[in-house]
Amino acid sequence: MAVDKETIFDYYVDPNTKSWKPWEAEQWVPPKRLAFSQLLIPTIDSTRAEFIIKKVAGLPLMRSEKRKESGALSTILVGGPGTAKTSVILMYVSKFDSSVMLFKRINFSSATTPYNFQESMESEVERKQSRTFVPPGGKRMTVFLDDMSMPFVNLWGDQITLEITRQLIEQKGFYFLSKDDRGYFKQIEGLQYLGAMNHPGGGRNDIPNRLKRHFFIINMTSPSQRSIENIYGKILELLFNPKRYSAEVINMRGLLIESTIALWEQVRRRLLPTPAKFHYIFNIRELSRVF
Repeated sequence: MAVDKETIFDYYVDPNTKSWKPWEAEQWVPPKRLAFSQLLIPTIDSTRAEFIIKKVAGLPLMRSEKRKESGALSTILVGGPGTAKTSVILMYVSKFDSSVMLFKRINFSSATTPYNFQESMESEVERKQSRTFVPPGGKRMTVFLDDMSMPFVNLWGDQITLEITRQLIEQKGFYFLSKDDRGYFKQIEGLQYLGAMNHPGGGRNDIPNRLKRHFFIINMTSPSQRSIENIYGKILELLFNPKRYSAEVINMRGLLIESTIALWEQVRRRLLPTPAKFHYIFNIRELSRVF
């Protein structure tokens, strides 16, 4: 099949048939209890990102046995507010088999210290040998590092919290802090990582290149019009129940979505942020508040 360059991202090569197939959003099964803030609705954009994360995570654990070089199985999603970075990762980890893979989420902030990070990681592992630790039950664990760029930058331009994060990823461990074992290296095995951060610049931090090189980086863009319509269309489909509303009211569903998105697009284009009105940032989160 010949695929036009402009539409290449709407298709992928099926690994089984080796032929081009269009991307399709995964089927969404609504929860029994509808809590709007907790809804995770797959779109074509999120399905694409999940596909790449899964491929990277499935690479061999050892890139080279001869050089004793471990594989890079980690992915970081980089994008502005409202680009569904966290939602994509939460949808991806929700499919884990809990008998094989565990999940740990760490939210970074400007107040997160190296000690906080190390203490949080040590609470999730158990001793395998004298100085070797693993996730409970001999399973593997995916650690989600949310808002990775948030730790503060000190006077020397270092982010010390991210340096101990890099040490854990790169050297597979850190040093004991307890009085009896202080100075000995604590080996931690069976971990792989996912990350999310905002685009650097405009007052936002970057992360050190020495940490960045351990991740496959995906740039998350704002959801397409089709994805937005798909998200809110499914929500309103649940709310506009034929048992409660007439056909005339139900038929308004499509118009409600189109008109709300059109108004949001106009506001986003005309009310641009300025130094006096820096809070004029209208992303998909503002749209979700309307719905």
